[in-house]
Amino acid sequence: MGPMHERSAALPAVSPAVESLVRQMIAQVADKWTMLVLEALEEHGTLRFGEVGRTVGGISQKMLTKTLREMERDGLVTRIVHPVIPPHVDYTLTELGRELSAAFCGVWTWAETYYEQVSAARKAFRAREEG
Repeated sequence: MGPMHERSAALPAVSPAVESLVRQMIAQVADKWTMLVLEALEEHGTLRFGEVGRTVGGISQKMLTKTLREMERDGLVTRIVHPVIPPHVDYTLTELGRELSAAFCGVWTWAETYYEQVSAARKAFRAREEG
């Protein structure tokens, strides 16, 4: 773990595998598209591929496909292909996906609570930098 996340001596050591997973999941979820897809599926439930894209907005089909595949790989979404013509594919958050979404809900709450303070700090920083 990095210096910001030093563990207390009272806590058991974290296995390298768990630490690796935490780092991988943070990297994936820090990706804006994953966060936006999580939000879209949390708010709207099951969505077709095109509906996910329209709900997220501004995402290319290639990036949406990549994002959904990575989320499926990690067990965050289920992909259900209906055998009809044209193909109909639904995406739904799994329990893991809902839990991850709930965990990151705290970031939204924090942002709403501290928006003014962060904005003021940024403004003061810019003023100091500009001199």
